[in-house]
Amino acid sequence: MPDVVVRKFIVQVEEIFHEGGPVRTQPVKRGTVMAVVANPYAGKYVEDIQPFMEDLRPLGLEMATKLLAALGGDAATIEGYGKGAIVGGGGELEHGALWHNPGGYAMRELLGDAKAIVPSSKKVGGPGVRIDIPVTHVNASYVRSHFDAIEVGINDAPRNNELVLILAMTTGSRVHARVGGLDAKDIKGEDGLR
Repeated sequence: MPDVVVRKFIVQVEEIFHEGGPVRTQPVKRGTVMAVVANPYAGKYVEDIQPFMEDLRPLGLEMATKLLAALGGDAATIEGYGKGAIVGGGGELEHGALWHNPGGYAMRELLGDAKAIVPSSKKVGGPGVRIDIPVTHVNASYVRSHFDAIEVGINDAPRNNELVLILAMTTGSRVHARVGGLDAKDIKGEDGLR
């Protein structure tokens, strides 16, 4: 199995007090952690790529832990999450799909058995490309107030032989959410949807 070789990590947190409406006393925090890693399959077609998915599991947990710490360290405050990957030009979209299990399960485990599927996006692109990471509520995907996205990118990544692996978490809904739908306080938590 290939080694997971990390070139760098980037952790970002934004604190949003308002978007023109009432100013919150406690901001909504939205954070991401990105890891730039070598893509062991760049430049060639490899039929069996699944072993690398297992190799990425410890990295997923490390990244989720870094992000949770940057957002204050209390798993109970995390209300939204998402994940994504950018594959450098020497790779293929399927290499980004390797991040689904290691990234999603790491956050769900760290947050204490979160129920909702972790939304995801992936694309192939070069250094500086941007990607929107979708976000939904951690326990119920139908909570409309938490439908969101966080745009990320890195000026020097991914290089042709790299992957950028991304996790996102939020401490609340959109700052002025008011379009109705299932309210977070009404989640039943049975199926990850409602």
